[in-house]
Amino acid sequence: MSDTQDRMPAAAASAEMSQIKQRAAALSVAASLLLTLAKFAAALVSGSLALLTDALQGLIDIGSTLFTWFAVRAADKPADDKHHYGHGKVEALAALLETAILFGLSGAILWEAINRLRAGTEPPVEVTALVVGVLLFSLMVDATRWRALTTVARDTRSEALAAEATHFATDFVGTALVLAGLVLSRMGVPMADSATALGLAVYMILTAYRLGRRTIDTLIDAAPKGVSERLRQAAAEVPGVVGIEWLKLRPAGGQVQGEIGILVSRTLPLDRVTAIKTELLAALAAAEAGAEITVTANPVQVDDETALERVLLIALKMKVPVHHVSVHSIGERLSVSLDMEVDAGLPLSEAHDIATRLESAIRAEFGGETEVETHIEPMETSQPSGHNAAWETVEAIGKAIAQEAARAAEAGGPIRDIHSVRVRETRNGLVVNYHCRAEGALDVAAVHNAVDAIERAVRQARPDVCRLVSHAEPVASAERH
Repeated sequence: MSDTQDRMPAAAASAEMSQIKQRAAALSVAASLLLTLAKFAAALVSGSLALLTDALQGLIDIGSTLFTWFAVRAADKPADDKHHYGHGKVEALAALLETAILFGLSGAILWEAINRLRAGTEPPVEVTALVVGVLLFSLMVDATRWRALTTVARDTRSEALAAEATHFATDFVGTALVLAGLVLSRMGVPMADSATALGLAVYMILTAYRLGRRTIDTLIDAAPKGVSERLRQAAAEVPGVVGIEWLKLRPAGGQVQGEIGILVSRTLPLDRVTAIKTELLAALAAAEAGAEITVTANPVQVDDETALERVLLIALKMKVPVHHVSVHSIGERLSVSLDMEVDAGLPLSEAHDIATRLESAIRAEFGGETEVETHIEPMETSQPSGHNAAWETVEAIGKAIAQEAARAAEAGGPIRDIHSVRVRETRNGLVVNYHCRAEGALDVAAVHNAVDAIERAVRQARPDVCRLVSHAEPVASAERH
């Protein structure tokens, strides 16, 4: 599946979430407008300070819900040239405005309520069926949108809607307190209305404080609680991840963004490292849905890395083909010998410079006292043209290989069954490819030595052969018996 195909379902899901958030914000605006008008009417009829305060809060609600609606729309805009990480922080700004509104409104209510309580007087409060009906209707609407916004905020991880839900939770509690104050006033309890307004103000201050702390954490990029531990555990369980060098996370628009640096063995090929990163991203997505994490893989030497692997890695990084690499311990020193291939037409001075740099790199890896011997071999960089040899030539060379294998077998050699012989004529001589069989239990070194002996004998007998390439296969079980 292509990258485009991988992104399409995620994009569709994101668009659906955006529509859900915007629809919830728009309905909240309509509810705030309706309730505010009803509360103002009831406040004018009753003369209640607490109810008037609740109605004034409704005006603020209209403004804040409108801002939340615009903030949700803006936050869902994709990243652009000026906003590389998207517009998710707009929701945090909306939540911060909600916090400021709650603090300001609660402060005004607190001031007026304290003044009335100090004076010991308050205007008479008239409790009518209309007033009670408006308050009960307000409680029903606030409870409904509080629950609805909380659900949408949780499902979409919207900070603005979460703040809006918190705001309406205070509205619900505030309206309940207002209703309780009116009932107490009706029962003749002195200063009940002002005392209720005071309690509402204290509750709003506490709510605004909790909301403000959460919002500020988002704006200053505080890591979401518990997410770092989950992602570290998920990363550590991915095969090939040697260690976790760093993990940086930030909340943005209900999502978690960040980067992780992992350690991998420096001997791994690029395609394996890429596969590890892909598997890691899948594990992180499973641990934290919707997380956008950038992975950086840093190669390191691991404890079980052999000296041979280290030499081959050095040559690979320098883009120098090597073979026949031998590493021996001589007392407390290492001795490294290898064959290095260079362009056959390269001047000896340039080839020697390459060998010197390779040897210096090996000594830097293992220590300056390390012995390094480099054998320079010509490498055929061109592709000489050729054609299949005549069948007589193929038959003759096949017989020569088979005879040498049979002669070696009489002396205990392991090679048998010479087959699939192919011979091609090139300007440099004959190139011979053939297959043979040996016992599968034999080690590779023994088989290779036996094949080398046969090939040396054939080339001595046929000087026109410039290259022999053998492919050894294990003897089938049926052939053994």
